This record gives sequence, C-alpha cells and structure tokens, in this order.
Amino acid sequence: MTAELPAWSEPFADEHRSALQRVVPFGSIDREWAIGGSDGSGALVAIIDSGVERDHPAVGGRLVRSVVVDLSGDEPSVQDDPDGSDVVGHGTACAGIIHGLAPAAELVSIRVLGPDNRGKGMAFATGLEWAIDQGASVVNLSLSSRSDALFGTFHELADAAYFANVLLVSAANNVPGPSYPSLFASVVSVAAHDVPDPLVWFYNPAPPVEFGGYGVDVDVAWKGGGRIVATGNSFAAPHLAAIATLIRSKHPGVTPFEVKAILAATGQGARVP
Repeated sequence: MTAELPAWSEPFADEHRSALQRVVPFGSIDREWAIGGSDGSGALVAIIDSGVERDHPAVGGRLVRSVVVDLSGDEPSVQDDPDGSDVVGHGTACAGIIHGLAPAAELVSIRVLGPDNRGKGMAFATGLEWAIDQGASVVNLSLSSRSDALFGTFHELADAAYFANVLLVSAANNVPGPSYPSLFASVVSVAAHDVPDPLVWFYNPAPPVEFGGYGVDVDVAWKGGGRIVATGNSFAAPHLAAIATLIRSKHPGVTPFEVKAILAATGQGARVP
C-alpha cells in the first residue's frame, strides 16, 4: 500500500496531475538538451543535514569535505569533521540519491542536525552561510526552519545565494505551515510525488511549492552502510538537487533563475507549442 503523501504534495498526487499540464514558452528546450550525457562533472553539491557517512557505498567516495557547525562558543563556528560521520542517516540518504543521479559531482557535508534529527535554527543558518561562501553549485536542504524569528535571516541568505550564483534546493516541511527558506521565491522548493522514478519531476505553476520529486517509498542509503525505505519531502529534494546538478554541469553558465526555468520547461506535463 502506498504511503500517505507528505504535506504540500497534493498538487503532485495522481488525481491532480492533469492540472500541471501546460504549454511552455521554450520551444527548443527538452530533457536531452538539459541533462543528456551529463554526470555532474565539475559541480560541487553541499548537503546541509545530519552529516554524510563517508564510506557508505552509496556515496561512491565522492565526499570531498565534511564539516560540523559548533554552537558551544559565543558564536556559531564551522569545524572540520575528519571522520565524515552521520549521526542519523538522513544526510547519507540525501547524498546517496544525489550521487546515484549525478555520480561525478563532488559532495560536501555540513552537519547541523543532532542524533534526534533536530537542530538549532542558527546552526542551520551558519551552515548555509558557509556553503554559500564556498561557492557550491547546488545546496541540498532537506530541512527547513519554521521559526518566524529567523525569517529575515533566511531571507537574506536566500538572496545572498541567488546573487552568488548558488542554487538552493529545499524540501518543504512534512507538516502544513510556512517553512524557510523553502517558500522563498528564489529557492527550488520541493514536495514529494509517488511515481517510482527518480527522473520524473513535476512543476507546479501554482506555488508556493513549485516542484515535485520522487519521495514516497524510496529505497535510500542509511547509517551504518545500510538502506531503508523512507517517505518524505526530504527525499524528494535531493532528486531535484541532482537534476539541477546535471543541468549546471552540462551548462556551466546558467544562473539559478535559468535552472529553475529549465526545470519547469522539462518537468512532467510540460509540452512545447
């Protein structure tokens, strides 16, 4: 039996998909042009999460750096994590999805979550700022803050990423309600669909959540070299992050705005005039 869809996924449910069909104004853009032959070469993908297990087979040896945000001092700081550890498995799941679709991309892990898969908003913000400063091609955010107090901070970071040519791909929270930075316009916001194909994505022309990625009953890598079957917007986001990585690898000059347009033009249901 198919798992219940997470929050924000209603536009991508089977009975609503016909509403996603539209004529797009990009006659010469198709999937072959967008990602055909791309493997992620030259792209750096930052994963802000619970860490990434460096030696997990699903990561393919592509983790080039692992850091952790330390909140023990007067100010948050980013410290190297030479062990390349994952305290939950969640980040490794995201890394495995991205590597599976973009195997030549380099991965950087930024650990901001604890063993309970929860974290402080300022740790998240600090990790995101660091990823932007590193010039990542794509940042996968399979987490989002519901803190109204941090709305301004995340809005500034989303703008900073956009103007620094860093693409943010963020899962919407799995519970209803606003979350940041997933609902900011410059961010690729993602909820789950239940089509069991990692290369099926949808564009929703009636946001706030614009894109649907495979996120229901997904076979994912997990802590300790294992695998589990999981459902959530968290696992939809890295599918879109990987596809965005393929686009940026094949077309290095494209901006975050242009990547979103390409994703929209090549999503399931799009058709040229």
